[in-house]
Amino acid sequence: MQDKRKQQLQSFCNTVGIQMHDLELLDMALTHTSYAHEAKEAPKPQHNERIEFLGDSVLSIIVSTYMYNNFPDLAEGQLTKFRAHLVCEGSLYEFAKRIHLGDLLRLGHGEAMSGGRERPSILADAFESVLGAIYLDQGIEVARTYLLGLMQQEIDYICRHGIYNDYKTRLQEILQRDGEVDISYRLLNSTGPEHNKTFTSEVLLAGKVIGEGQGRTKKDSEQHAAQQALAQLHAGHTAD
Repeated sequence: MQDKRKQQLQSFCNTVGIQMHDLELLDMALTHTSYAHEAKEAPKPQHNERIEFLGDSVLSIIVSTYMYNNFPDLAEGQLTKFRAHLVCEGSLYEFAKRIHLGDLLRLGHGEAMSGGRERPSILADAFESVLGAIYLDQGIEVARTYLLGLMQQEIDYICRHGIYNDYKTRLQEILQRDGEVDISYRLLNSTGPEHNKTFTSEVLLAGKVIGEGQGRTKKDSEQHAAQQALAQLHAGHTAD
């Protein structure tokens, strides 16, 4: 492996808070089949399909165990539904973007030119592959710490509130019962390292702040701001 690639992978490890013994495993996890097939060297480099298979199982056991241990009131059907939502391609794609996996991928020329670094299926697979590499190199506890560092807040939110709770829509429906009103959201700040940012947003009614919330994404922070506004509206109605 070239020194530049080693430095790139080591920088990623530092960013996400892990220390790989074997960077070759991580390199393989970030090597797409298109790159391996186009490679001129012999033997051809290994691609990430097999380690993705392993990472998929590691992902499932970590998420399932966390949900089982921390949400004893959830029935089997709820656990199954929530897990499916959390580990689906769209969800993993968002987590992969958060840690900039696209920048690290080794892709074939055609795949790279056609937008492979932003393709949801490729990024989701790479996310699982990297988890598989961490598991092989460091064991289940390090893999768990890495994964939950990225996903725990989202898992907690889904398990507590469900998948389909859209607080922004609910707030809008309540406030607009008697006619159109001016509802807007404003990002206040974002803090933390690039791979683990916390966003803070507020929701305003006719320019007046009625709620504030935090989240791992701007969208989540807006949802939490709307949730707080709903809670305050409910408290006000109860007091009346």
